[in-house]
Amino acid sequence: MVFMHIAILGRQPALGIAELESVFGGRVIKIISANAVSVDSVSFDIQKLGGVTKAGIIIAELSKANWHQVNQKVVQYYLTKWSTFNGKITLGISVYGFEVGPREVQKTGIILKQKLKKSGVSLRLIPNPKSDLSSAISHHNKLGLSPNKVELLIVRTNDKKVILAESTGSQNITAYANRDQIRPMRDSFVGMLPPKLAQIMINMAIGQVKTKGPTTVENRMRILDPFCGTGVILQEAALMRCSVYGTDLSEKMVRYSRDNLDWLVDSHHIKFDRQLHEGDATSTKWQQPIDAVVSETYLGQPFSAAPSPPKLEEVKRNCDHIITEFLKNLYSQIEPGTPVCIAVPAWRNDDGSFTHLRLISTIAGLGYIPHEFANVSQNDLLYYRADQVVARELLVLKKT
Repeated sequence: MVFMHIAILGRQPALGIAELESVFGGRVIKIISANAVSVDSVSFDIQKLGGVTKAGIIIAELSKANWHQVNQKVVQYYLTKWSTFNGKITLGISVYGFEVGPREVQKTGIILKQKLKKSGVSLRLIPNPKSDLSSAISHHNKLGLSPNKVELLIVRTNDKKVILAESTGSQNITAYANRDQIRPMRDSFVGMLPPKLAQIMINMAIGQVKTKGPTTVENRMRILDPFCGTGVILQEAALMRCSVYGTDLSEKMVRYSRDNLDWLVDSHHIKFDRQLHEGDATSTKWQQPIDAVVSETYLGQPFSAAPSPPKLEEVKRNCDHIITEFLKNLYSQIEPGTPVCIAVPAWRNDDGSFTHLRLISTIAGLGYIPHEFANVSQNDLLYYRADQVVARELLVLKKT
């Protein structure tokens, strides 16, 4: 049976949409609002997706309903469903796309709670600091993970319909934080790739690529990261049942990656094939096989404010040269069709626009073709925070 799932997207929705397309295919993804998509799929595991904050199964759809009608539908639905429930229920309500404040959202839950109480059913209502509960609140209350811990997702769509969905879970922010902060070796100077972004990049590269036969330690897909740094991509790839191969120009970074992968084996009790060694990405010869390439490349120096035009030109020229030479070196060592997902730098200007690498407009001349997504453009695949000058621009490619 195919279920209609709903995915609530993260801070930069285009990344989540591209990731979902890579995993499920563009034809089953439908953008329904600014921060939500529907997905036709038999299964949907949010813990394997870095760009989705919450997921749920659609239980009802209302045609152009106002908030009062939605409120009535919710109360009626759960009065019927829970009137004979044995035990205590925990309920959280998150609303997207409606111009209603948290007090109005909370009022819906209070009405339901009062009516259920008359039937002898106990309901604990999660307070709403905002109209939608944060993924942290959802995660810590374990909403969506059992029949008596429910999060109702109410989404007003672009065409004014209203979708009601019951959450099947939210991002495990505790696990992400542990993999980012508790691992033994970190280095803020070389940058700290967030584990969820590494997860997105891996999915973009390998989403629909299948290994032949049952997955075993011996036949897992092998991911190469030629700028492995402290090993975040290698770590996330290993957790996604891949074999990992990392190289870096710095002996220190190779050592850090090795220590972090040792920690991963001990802390997560997993086994995976791994290989690490020093190597300049512009000239090293990698060992085969290479099934996919996922890497955060050279991002240049960090900036706390927008650099002067001459300084930006200098840094951009240096990054262009290193990444171009890397792609040339890689081209001769991978098979046609090999998926490549790399993060390259883009610099945010004072007016909010971005300065991009020159190589992006000439990438076809290096022997790579950009992946064409059905619902987003590669130009939208930028990851950055509000206070950052240097953004990560994701390029999803294949060797021709």
